[in-house]
Amino acid sequence: MGEPVIGDDRLKILPLVGPTKLIMEIPISNYQWHEFFPNVTHNIGIVIAIWAPIVLVYFMDAQIWYAIFSTLFGGIHGAFSHLGEIRTLGMLRSRFAAVPSAFCERLVPLLHKGNKRNHLDPVQEQNIASFSQVWNEFIHSMRLEDLISNRDRNLLFVPYSSSDKTTVVQWPPFLLASKIPIALDMAKDFKGNDDDLFKKIRSDAYMHSAVIECYETLREIINRLLEDVKDRMILTQICHEIDSSIEDKKLLSNFKMSELPQLSEKLEKFLTLLQAEEDKISEAQIINVLQDIMEIITRDIMAADNQILENAHHGSNAQKEQRFERLDIYLMQQKPWKDKVVRLYLLLTVKESAINVPQNLEARRRITFFANSLFMTMPSAPKVRKMLPFSVLTPYYKEDVLYSVDELNKENEDGISVLFYLKKIYPDEWTNLEERIAETINTRKDCEPADREKAKMELICEWVSYRGQTLARTVRGMMYYKKALELQCFLEFGGDNAFYGGYQSLAFNVSDKGFIDRAQALADLKFTYVVSCQVYGNQKKSDDLRDKSCYSNILNLMLKYPSLRIAYIDEGEEKVNGKTQKLYFSVLVKGGEKYDEEVYRIKLPGRPVDIGEGKPENQNHAIIFTRGEALQTIDMNQDNYFEEAFKMRNVLEEFLKRRRSRRKPTILGLREHIFTGSVSSLAWFMSNQETSFVTIGQRILANPLRVRFHYGHPDIFDRIFHITRGGISKASRVINLSEDIFAGYNSTLRGGFITHHEYIQVGKGRDVGMNQISLFEAKVANGNGEQTLSRDVYRLGRRFDFYRMLSFYFTTVGFYFSSMVTVLTVYVFLYGRLYMVMSGVEKEILENTSIRHSKALEEALATQSVFQLGLLLVLPMVMEIGLEKGFRTALGDFVIMQLQLASVFFTFQLGTKAHYYGRTILHGGSKYRATGRGFVVFHAKFADNYRMYSRSHFVKGLELFILLVVYEVYGESYRSSNLYLFVTISMWFLVASWLFAPFLFNPSGFDWQKTVDDWTDWKRWMGNRGGIGIAPDKSWESWWNEEQEHLKHTNIRGRVLEIILAFRFFVYQYGIVYHLDITHHSKSILVYALSWLVMVTALLVLKMVSMGRRRFGTDFQLMFRILKALLFLGFISVMTVLFVVCGLTVSDLFAAILAFTPTGWALVLIGQACRKLLNRVGFWESIKELARGYEYIMGLILFMPTAILSWFPFVSEFQTRLLFNQAFSRGLQISMILAGKKEKTS
Repeated sequence: MGEPVIGDDRLKILPLVGPTKLIMEIPISNYQWHEFFPNVTHNIGIVIAIWAPIVLVYFMDAQIWYAIFSTLFGGIHGAFSHLGEIRTLGMLRSRFAAVPSAFCERLVPLLHKGNKRNHLDPVQEQNIASFSQVWNEFIHSMRLEDLISNRDRNLLFVPYSSSDKTTVVQWPPFLLASKIPIALDMAKDFKGNDDDLFKKIRSDAYMHSAVIECYETLREIINRLLEDVKDRMILTQICHEIDSSIEDKKLLSNFKMSELPQLSEKLEKFLTLLQAEEDKISEAQIINVLQDIMEIITRDIMAADNQILENAHHGSNAQKEQRFERLDIYLMQQKPWKDKVVRLYLLLTVKESAINVPQNLEARRRITFFANSLFMTMPSAPKVRKMLPFSVLTPYYKEDVLYSVDELNKENEDGISVLFYLKKIYPDEWTNLEERIAETINTRKDCEPADREKAKMELICEWVSYRGQTLARTVRGMMYYKKALELQCFLEFGGDNAFYGGYQSLAFNVSDKGFIDRAQALADLKFTYVVSCQVYGNQKKSDDLRDKSCYSNILNLMLKYPSLRIAYIDEGEEKVNGKTQKLYFSVLVKGGEKYDEEVYRIKLPGRPVDIGEGKPENQNHAIIFTRGEALQTIDMNQDNYFEEAFKMRNVLEEFLKRRRSRRKPTILGLREHIFTGSVSSLAWFMSNQETSFVTIGQRILANPLRVRFHYGHPDIFDRIFHITRGGISKASRVINLSEDIFAGYNSTLRGGFITHHEYIQVGKGRDVGMNQISLFEAKVANGNGEQTLSRDVYRLGRRFDFYRMLSFYFTTVGFYFSSMVTVLTVYVFLYGRLYMVMSGVEKEILENTSIRHSKALEEALATQSVFQLGLLLVLPMVMEIGLEKGFRTALGDFVIMQLQLASVFFTFQLGTKAHYYGRTILHGGSKYRATGRGFVVFHAKFADNYRMYSRSHFVKGLELFILLVVYEVYGESYRSSNLYLFVTISMWFLVASWLFAPFLFNPSGFDWQKTVDDWTDWKRWMGNRGGIGIAPDKSWESWWNEEQEHLKHTNIRGRVLEIILAFRFFVYQYGIVYHLDITHHSKSILVYALSWLVMVTALLVLKMVSMGRRRFGTDFQLMFRILKALLFLGFISVMTVLFVVCGLTVSDLFAAILAFTPTGWALVLIGQACRKLLNRVGFWESIKELARGYEYIMGLILFMPTAILSWFPFVSEFQTRLLFNQAFSRGLQISMILAGKKEKTS
């Protein structure tokens, strides 16, 4: 902390000391308003106006230093942790040879002891055999998830073991792709000797391996196909000739290499025929092609006049026989042999570079991360029997479980269905699904067409659901744990035959049924998955179609996954002393044959969710049903991956490792991958922001700062530690809104130790639309406000040492406090300058040349601009992307983010944080905000945006706009200073962001027809009367009352502060009226008094019009018109007198608007704070009508720019490009999607 303090002192404080002393000595005599304290010495007001923003910036600077420190240290820490060492397929290919041994060293507890079966190093063979089981299951899981195609799967598969006939390591074909075609080209025109050719081939280890494997595999396949002994003898003689020629180094002289391409073509045809389906296989064609191959080898390639075939053609009776006619064709339909044929075909035919396999970006990311993690530091894996048993707990309320066919095809207002949208977002995955559907239908040829169509639609529904944030996706991911445990049992206990045959083949082997049952039983002992479906019982009894659908889908999940358990709160009744009483139970059910079966039922003292917050209580009632020593908390919008589930044994071993002070960890933090980043630019910004927090952010929180807490799922708790110390969720209403972090506070306060681990990851969905993101940010800001007021934070602050306390502050509530200070700095700076400009002291001071040329204030305020533009969030983001994807990619992403107006987004979210954090600190009363988890980006109506951002952004933006206008009009500052321009431009940028970002980031926000519809909808909403039962989205009155909810529950301190803050709006009127031409430079207090007379008169006129509309508008229309005419004539008369007699000018009219508009708003704010009093005296309706008038004006100001831009079609196109650039870069046609122009399908 010493360096930042000294640096701030020299850079910000010292340069201001001199000018401050001068200012305090300058006599100010010519005030431009009525100065109440003209004889005060030392100009204290000016000193406060100058120093106040500097003091605020000084408090904020430590946050900037922390961001720089976290970026540098987090990057270095990540590099030493081996993150990003394998980040591309090219890097993977270069290090793949070391992957099997790394896998066995970290993820296999003990090498399987087998017999030496060929010429390979037995340890290497065991490594590859163990690795191939998991690798192939990993690839198979990605194929079932449709991330890769069948061809990609075949290219990525590793043979389960090398056969007896193969003397080299059989690497996956994607490493050997194009090696054989290159070797053929090299050999056919080779001019040197055998040594040179062999040396060239051996220089590429993969090429050498591919050449030998192809030769040995082809020999093995043909040998097994041939049934005739003489045919086999011919093959043996040919192979003997080849082997002896290689040994004697006469291969080039004994064989004509120029004929190899001809042989390759025939082999390709031969292997293609062998791959045909059983009912389509042509034995005659296979025989013909095989005979051609033998002819080419013996006649064309073998240089000497070889008599192998001629000798074989003559039998004992000297009659010429036809060779190679007796083949065991159907042997090739067996899976092991079919796999060999497919692999050999790929080796011979795949010519393009393997860098493009797989093509799917998500598949590439998962493969490279898994391979990279094998080289990271992690505990050794124990045997399954010795591993810590663990449970997974997921809270669920009423979110989507599985999409139905109707939901897939239901179109939104743009004519877009969910299915159509996802087909455009994930075109390659849709193609892979179609390929898988064709395979499924092909296996059900005997079924009825209706059954086949039903199976097809089920697969499509699952495909869509697994791309949304649904319960089905989460359950599928978590059940990978059980699948991984079963495979681990197989690796540990499987015999040689099973071990080398592959895990998949075991399921079809009846003799191994007992082994499978044993593996499943052991997996069930070690793993439990409980989903706490709070309202499952109500959904079961409900008549609502959606509830019925949710119940049915949850039941189907239990039937599909027998290990899944559902916990819910059941309600019942019983009579006690003749009175009916409600009973509540925690119930655990599992899947039976067709329906659920009850396992446990525990009586509760009451309904939990009536006492505390819904989500934590949902977890608390179900935690009793979990088992084991560890508990992983998983949210409803998460996913898991098979290859990551395999590392769970290693992670759980972290609980047994003693750390500082001989303490064992009580919470293990895991990194997350945000899988929703490809939907839009906003989703991408949010994804990058979240990724930097869950990686580089939490990395240094855990080490070296030791202030990492529990920030939500997917952390793993020491279950025994926590259920005996208050559980994993504090659930008190309001104060525990962010229940997750309080679990971390509780763990730390009770002596726990929290770590963070990045060699394993879990998927996580995030909000993708502007409004969803803002709701999430508001919820987190509210939660941080409540944390600031909580006793947990107070206790931690008291117990931590000084440095750990600072770390704790700046990484939790301090960040939100700094965000609020950033905004306050703008206010304090501008209001300070407003005071100096309006009072005239700025003009007096600037006449002093030494002060005029001082840039110290602007230099100090530049810090605020850096914070405001979101650069603090970008620093760690760029470092993490650079670490894991390369710094060139990071720089490119940073530039693209700026082009997509990321700074506008972050500046807007700064306003969200500051507003909701400040309101919570001032009044309390936070509430849970459901953000929704849909992935279809839809157009938000103008009224929706207005309701959501009116108080948090629009009002504040317009206030700053008026401040800046007043300052620009009346001020005389350092107009030539570049720093001054930077500071004020950043403030104008903040104003523009707060006022227009919601419309800029709103899909189809500048579509003319939608703009017209939005205006009609907004006018209807503003005009509708509120009342009991009227929803806020139906009436402005209902919404306005809801917006004041925090004032109903606040204390007297909150009301007084609200009134004091509202008094700032009176400064405009007091300052501007003395600058009007009509005042003739008078400084009398009567000028201000007369301005209030004008204000009161204007309000009375508005009140008269309002009352006249209500009283005379229907029955006495003529009277109302006469009243309005009289008021109009009176207004014209008064204005004429003022212009002619009093010297009123046009500029005075505009100045009066700037003066009186804030005053009216101040009256509204004070009226809201004193609602009870105004209700008693009958002024409340007047305040309401005044507020309605202001809302109309604000809505019009905000709507006009949007309406003008909507006239130009290119603006809408530009906006679409801006919002969905990520999608465009992947070849998507979002513009077509948003326009609803569906492609014609044949």
